[in-house]
Amino acid sequence: MLYHLLYPLHEYFSVFNVFRYITFRCIGAALTAFLLVMVLGPVFITWLKERQIGQVVRDDGPESHYCKRGVPTMGGLLILAAVVSTTLLWVDLYNLFVWLILAVMLWFGAIGAYDDYRKIRKQNSKGLSVRGKLLLQGAGAGAAAAALFLMPGFDGHLSFPFFKEFRPDLGVWYTLFALLVVVGASNAVNLTDGLDGLVTGPVVITGTVYLMFSYLAGHAVLASYLQIPYVPGAGEVAVFSGALVGASLGFLWFNTYPAQVFMGDVGSLAIGAALGMVAIITKQEFLLAIVGGIFVMEALSVILQVSFFKMSGGKRIFLMAPFHHHFEKKGWQEPKVVVRFWIISIVLGLLAIATLKLR
Repeated sequence: MLYHLLYPLHEYFSVFNVFRYITFRCIGAALTAFLLVMVLGPVFITWLKERQIGQVVRDDGPESHYCKRGVPTMGGLLILAAVVSTTLLWVDLYNLFVWLILAVMLWFGAIGAYDDYRKIRKQNSKGLSVRGKLLLQGAGAGAAAAALFLMPGFDGHLSFPFFKEFRPDLGVWYTLFALLVVVGASNAVNLTDGLDGLVTGPVVITGTVYLMFSYLAGHAVLASYLQIPYVPGAGEVAVFSGALVGASLGFLWFNTYPAQVFMGDVGSLAIGAALGMVAIITKQEFLLAIVGGIFVMEALSVILQVSFFKMSGGKRIFLMAPFHHHFEKKGWQEPKVVVRFWIISIVLGLLAIATLKLR
């Protein structure tokens, strides 16, 4: 909105020419989203407390989590509100990529909100059934993938980190691949959201890395120089990524140990889906497995645990899944688990950036 309102004034006042630069609007979006969450956070947390929208803790979880019962949840609503409003404020509103990301984010946020609502109303940590959740997620992700594939100039080619020439074309099957990326990313981020600040840190890091790749993918000269896929219009996705990073940083202020608020499924499912969409649009789908390695590790730990439990007749690989609970069961304090996972996420983020030159 600011881009359309203020940039035309550059003909009269040169200072407004700055709004043409994506880098400036990325910074503006990040700072705006951060300040919105910081200012509205205390009011929103009070509002959640007054309505008794509190966390429901699973009975078989670590004993140290019992004290989290009743802590305000569904804080993801604040993140979504900040990201959407800030993105619309700073982005080029004619960019279809951004509208598609926001639509997917809100769809998955609605699924998460309903899941959170069921948990709170029934005071049960199960919420929406796995089948129901996957069906709704698949419908939204499938529609978005089809719409993206039908956009002029968008194709079904894949891009692999460390390889510059290997770009197989999936054709129409790319829509199924994109669906799996979005749904997988959404649920992986959701599974990671189990400790104070654990998921928010990697989200900031992943969002920052994709902010960089979005900008590069949308810049013809830089994309050609770095030998990554050029996607016209992808630069505006960097503005969205900036808003996501800023809002997540602001939320981390209240979400760090001991957490004053949790994001809930409304936040984690939506953010994961949005990151999946950004990865697809920038043609850096497999990069998400590197920079989002923490999310992958958490999801795999659950898959392995459940599969091994069924095949072995009740035996377990980990003391508890997702993976972060395994370390808690071994006696690690919650802040130690969180910070060490952040460190791993930072290293993975640096590795992801290094793939720009290692091709």
